[in-house]
Amino acid sequence: MKLLRTGKKWKNTGMALLLGMVTGNMAYAQGNNYVQDYTKYPGLALTPPMGWNSWNKFACNVSEDLIKQMADAMVASGMKEAGYTYINIDDCWHGDRDSLGFIHPDAKRFPSGMKALADYIHAKGLKLGVYSDAGSQTCGGRPGSRGYEFQDALTYASWGVDYLKYDWCNTEGLKAEGAYKTITAALKRAGRPVVLSICEWGNDQPWAWGQNVGHLWRTTGDIYNCFDCIEDHGTWKSFGVMQILDKQEGLRKYAGPGHWNDPDMLEIGNGALTPGEDRAHFTMWAMLAAPLIAGNDLRSMSAATREVLTNKAVIAISQDTMGVQGFRGVKKDSLEIWFRPLSKGEWAVCFLNRSKLPATVDYHWKQRPVKDPDFGYELNAAATGYTLYNVWTKKLQGSTAQTLHAVIPPRDVLVFRLQP
Repeated sequence: MKLLRTGKKWKNTGMALLLGMVTGNMAYAQGNNYVQDYTKYPGLALTPPMGWNSWNKFACNVSEDLIKQMADAMVASGMKEAGYTYINIDDCWHGDRDSLGFIHPDAKRFPSGMKALADYIHAKGLKLGVYSDAGSQTCGGRPGSRGYEFQDALTYASWGVDYLKYDWCNTEGLKAEGAYKTITAALKRAGRPVVLSICEWGNDQPWAWGQNVGHLWRTTGDIYNCFDCIEDHGTWKSFGVMQILDKQEGLRKYAGPGHWNDPDMLEIGNGALTPGEDRAHFTMWAMLAAPLIAGNDLRSMSAATREVLTNKAVIAISQDTMGVQGFRGVKKDSLEIWFRPLSKGEWAVCFLNRSKLPATVDYHWKQRPVKDPDFGYELNAAATGYTLYNVWTKKLQGSTAQTLHAVIPPRDVLVFRLQP
């Protein structure tokens, strides 16, 4: 580079060219280093996730010992063998951030640290999930991830975390789509495949933008441990099983392998529901292709609760690889008929009695052709005959050649798998 002095000014004959080269290289480098990948890890949650979460039963009362005991119980109870995989720690595991901003677990509750806990869970053939929040604080007042997303993702990867539930409290001024893109970019950069559970309660229609960002998204506010009620907390509400079910209307077209509508966790075994209501709750989540995330105390569940949660015939409906969510085809008073297309030309059909009284069913299969309103699948028993397998009694119950006559107990279900 040759410099020429003219008066008090220096003339740089090569400077313009050099600056152009440097500026161009800087822009190119920044493009390589700072453009984020806002897409989730592919190939995860190809069927709805199955596991357990601490919140519904234990809220903030979580600890290392509790989580280990739940992992032990998941194996011993037969839930792992039935398909349950994730042990998810919800809110309140957090301790403080260190001087560099990295999060640590509460040392009193998790004295061995999260890496040791993850190793314990992985050794049992299970996977570990943790919880954080897009805001400055979690819903329980612990440190949120806002401003620390990339640090937190690196920390989770170093621990061996497999699943992240990401909540939406204390998010002043944030936009949901952008906030969730930030955390998914952070998880991607950290380099460990993690299932991302978007939990902004359906406020910003995550089904419209979440397919490439997360693997599941909450469609409603929190579930409440009752079959048919609303719990009013003043500034917000939580919803019973039937209220949650009704809020799924119109959302099925957004769901599929790797991207699921999430109507929240299961309340089965938490004491408020009758055995029939437990069956209905579990069945409807299977018909919705919803994640099956248990929320009870696995260590002390009754035989009846275990029978519901490990019913392989219902789980097979949930985990059908085609991944098409069911739909309500008939509604008459408190009786509803739900249909779900399954792989290999099969169908799941659920008669749901929402009433406190028994419901009588007389259903003429051949006279009631059904067409999927979103995906075009057809159930026409006049053209194709089907055998009826009752998934709760685990017995064959005739075929579609005969009219179905049945009485469904109050707040219970009659569910068939139809096989051509």
